[in-house]
Amino acid sequence: MTDLSAYRASLPRTQQKEALFGNTLCLMRFIFDDYYHLRHRRLAKRSLEKSEEHHIALSNEEQVSWFSQQVLKRRSKRDFLESTDLDTKETKISLNDPRWPQMWYLNRGEGLDMNVQDAWAQGVTGKGIVVTILDDGLEKDHPDISKNYDRDASYDVNNHDGDPQPRYDIIDSNRHGTRCAGEVAANANNSICSVGVAYDALVGGVRMLDGDVTDAVEAQSLSLNPEHIDIYSASWGPDDDGKTVDGPGPLASTAFKEGILKGRNGLGSIFVWASGNGAREHDNCNCDGYTNSMWTLSISSATENGNVPWYSEACSSTLATTYSSGSNGERQIITTDLHHGCTSSHTGTSASAPLAAGICALALEANKQLSWRDMQHIVVRTARKANLHAKDWGRNGVGRNVSHSFGYGLMDAGAMVRLAKRWNPAPVQKLCEIRSNQADKLIPAKSHVELSLYVRCEHVRFLEHVQAKLTLTASRRGDIHIYLTSPMGTRSTLLAQRPIDGSRAGFQAWPFMTVHTWGENPDGVWKLEVHNEGRFYGRATLKEWYLHLYGTTEDPDAPPPSTAPPPTTTITTTISTTIQEMPTSKPKPTTSKPRNTKLKAPLWLKPTAQYYPLTTAKPQVYPLEEDLSRTENSNELLQSNHKQDTECPKGQFFYQGMCVLQCPSGYYGSAVGNYRSTQELTTSACLSCHYSCIECHGPNDYQCVLCHDDSLLVDGYCEPKAMVDEVRSFTAWNDIVVGVFTALCFVTIALTIYVVVALWPPPCMRNNKTGEYICVEQGPSPNQTDSSASFLPKTSPNNTLDNVIPYYDSADEL
Repeated sequence: MTDLSAYRASLPRTQQKEALFGNTLCLMRFIFDDYYHLRHRRLAKRSLEKSEEHHIALSNEEQVSWFSQQVLKRRSKRDFLESTDLDTKETKISLNDPRWPQMWYLNRGEGLDMNVQDAWAQGVTGKGIVVTILDDGLEKDHPDISKNYDRDASYDVNNHDGDPQPRYDIIDSNRHGTRCAGEVAANANNSICSVGVAYDALVGGVRMLDGDVTDAVEAQSLSLNPEHIDIYSASWGPDDDGKTVDGPGPLASTAFKEGILKGRNGLGSIFVWASGNGAREHDNCNCDGYTNSMWTLSISSATENGNVPWYSEACSSTLATTYSSGSNGERQIITTDLHHGCTSSHTGTSASAPLAAGICALALEANKQLSWRDMQHIVVRTARKANLHAKDWGRNGVGRNVSHSFGYGLMDAGAMVRLAKRWNPAPVQKLCEIRSNQADKLIPAKSHVELSLYVRCEHVRFLEHVQAKLTLTASRRGDIHIYLTSPMGTRSTLLAQRPIDGSRAGFQAWPFMTVHTWGENPDGVWKLEVHNEGRFYGRATLKEWYLHLYGTTEDPDAPPPSTAPPPTTTITTTISTTIQEMPTSKPKPTTSKPRNTKLKAPLWLKPTAQYYPLTTAKPQVYPLEEDLSRTENSNELLQSNHKQDTECPKGQFFYQGMCVLQCPSGYYGSAVGNYRSTQELTTSACLSCHYSCIECHGPNDYQCVLCHDDSLLVDGYCEPKAMVDEVRSFTAWNDIVVGVFTALCFVTIALTIYVVVALWPPPCMRNNKTGEYICVEQGPSPNQTDSSASFLPKTSPNNTLDNVIPYYDSADEL
């Protein structure tokens, strides 16, 4: 826990500052709309426990409809340290930038570069496009960047000011953002360092990784000035350690959705993301909720020789590839560096994402009316296999080359610019959701299960993004690998084995995404395979799964001309609530309401399982087509939209087409609205918990009741044991240091008092007869009772004074 909080309130901003902040809350920044980022002056900066007093105070405020004490997130930059600097051959365009001849990824020609010079030859250099780098800062006064620096696209989220200048240290650990910015918009023909892909584009920087990274910090960064910024480039994410499953929190997810719906005047912000550097740990980028998101354009890397880099992760959500570093002897990326420097050793997928952002900036200059989906369509249609070498290259159902390592291939700037110039807006995006009632499928060790689902989506005829949302438990999560095969035969690896991942947490409604079926018709049988490579009694259970099929009714390759503004994303959903065997003849569309089937046995009792190496479920009937109504709950930012025709009796919950007495693990009971008629109806349904919870009382990560074995329940959060141990260790050391410091303070004070008392001069008296001062070195004897005797010196038996020290005034003469 931190001393930072986020909350939503309905009052105007000026009134909120007076009514809510008081003397204890400090407003850090407005996140977006009615959401605010606060620091509590009386809370510890680090704590294992949430502040009950703070939570109660905010919950009692009528104006506050949602709040969350912020939790630290682990986020890693995606670069590596290697060094190589080789010469290159002659280039097609002559520039006076000293490193231009060595920029092999821009000037090799012969189809071996990203065809950027072709775009420049068309007069497109990024003019009028704004790109911001979400990272650890930007050296805005770098001589190769300063001309294109845009202060309106910059902010320091860590220090809460408008200056993104990085913090300098002895190892230059905050050079990442400056390097990425130079790849995008380093000036051309200025005799300094390198050339940016979009060298006339404006570039800004957001300093957000050099400090505490929380959900609110990410949301502020992703939502910075969305009407001004066109492209956000991010080369970071959760730890690429082969055992982490993590993604954006509720605030960051809302920032993504707000960006694609409202950014760029409704055309949608473009988020470019590095796919990840965890291949050495056998990581899979579908376990990264940022690259696995349909809202981001996920970019992978290729080496100079067209090979898969040793660090680059492979997954089905990767859309395309740009060049980056490779093995020893292969050249790396040249760009700007800290201290007004220049480097030829920028590495990792960190270097790939900014190159892709620069290419997207070129396409946007060619057609500024491109939406976020238009950009993805153009990337898919123009990327090429080129000289990229991967074992899994194949063709999808519409004949496009695609690979888990490279997506649809190497980005081609010239082709993207040409296609952008003649591109018409893509048709409205729609969603077909098909839920399977094949629940609690046991998968013993060394076996797998195959589940089939028959799909017919009237409103989705040309696919874009496909999500298979799975809830799965496993004795060891890393033993699971998952495949999805489309009706047209395209097989996507949704999850590969991750040997390091020993977690028992499984997956809670995790949306594994594939873009490999782009352009295909979704109608037909989809097949899901879940393999368990566990040993001995390492069982797994597929609790539930369903498909989200995003696409269009019309062919995006030939959309009709339109004079209306480009459409924003709208959604149509379909929900399957009845399950039956596939009929022998083609079924007729279902128009009746789903049946209300009550459970005859308690939901938690599993059916008897037979242990066969392979279990095959029969295909499902096509879903019922419905429109999606958006419901809003102010306390639950990402509350799922649920709609149904079935009303359950009081005390029961709607779950997968049935009424149940109790929601299963991973779900909680909640009232949801039905807006199909003019009168709003309310029924109870089982809604998904946050993926970190086994049991919960709400959808957020702080509403857990029971956690997985590798996590601990801390004030409603399921915190990884490793992070809890780390915080406890920090807290223990902090307590020790504070204790030692306090003890030293007490000892120091005691010694000071002792020394002062010991050296203080003895009291003196003036003898009225002689006029001399008599100083007493020894106090009265214990038998002395007269208080006045305490001022007399000790005398000898003959009444002569002993130990008398005469004292003279300064006026007396010796």
